[in-house]
Amino acid sequence: MLLKKLVASALVTALGLGASLANAEKLSVAATPVPHAELLEFVAPQLAKEGVELDIKVFTDYVQPNQQVWDGAIDANFFQHKPYLDTFNGEHNINLVSVGLVHVEPFGAYSKKIKTIEELKDGALIALPNDPSNGARALLLLQQQGLITLKDPSNILATSRDIAENPKKLKFKEIEAATLPRILPDVDLALINTNYALEADLNPLEDALFIEGAESPYANLVAVKAGNEEKDAVKKLIQALNSEETRAFIQEQYKGAIVPAF
Repeated sequence: MLLKKLVASALVTALGLGASLANAEKLSVAATPVPHAELLEFVAPQLAKEGVELDIKVFTDYVQPNQQVWDGAIDANFFQHKPYLDTFNGEHNINLVSVGLVHVEPFGAYSKKIKTIEELKDGALIALPNDPSNGARALLLLQQQGLITLKDPSNILATSRDIAENPKKLKFKEIEAATLPRILPDVDLALINTNYALEADLNPLEDALFIEGAESPYANLVAVKAGNEEKDAVKKLIQALNSEETRAFIQEQYKGAIVPAF
């Protein structure tokens, strides 16, 4: 009799779980592999308990995640900061909006040729990301190190044409952000987004010659098409990504290479 009751109880539980999964609201999110997809994988079980089935779409570029959210092929994305989002919106005449900040990936400078910035020679070749917001971010970081001076020291869309002073006569080469780690041997210094540095097994805290502080304004966010901000599944995603459990995971997993922005 007891065995029959246990079997019946298990069957009811299984049926309940099956019904729950069948009724779950699906939410597709585009993300770059590290750390964005990893953070989404971390919160997926919690979202499943709340009736949201997370479908993580991994991309290695900074264009398709925005374009596909705008086209409606994907519900949200998680890979960028607001200066990049604002620039992309303006250049492509679309309207994606931030629904929440998650973390900061301190931007760093890396080299295979020198060990300290003092070793950087006159005329050195510096590789920068070729998208406007991250290219400017790199120049601002170089300015903080005293290597260059920009005409407008606060211009978040500065390019190499906006350099007012370049005492070392540094040369600049703009490269797609994802390929920067691969061309490190060919340049003297490269300014690399932390997600791509981590993918290339570079430790920002140990390998970067210099790096942004935690006060960086370039916090990574979750973006959706304007009008979808109030969707229940989107709100639950932000709540999960901004939870104390996620904060602890970021601190333990990335040990300062990535810092919470909530």
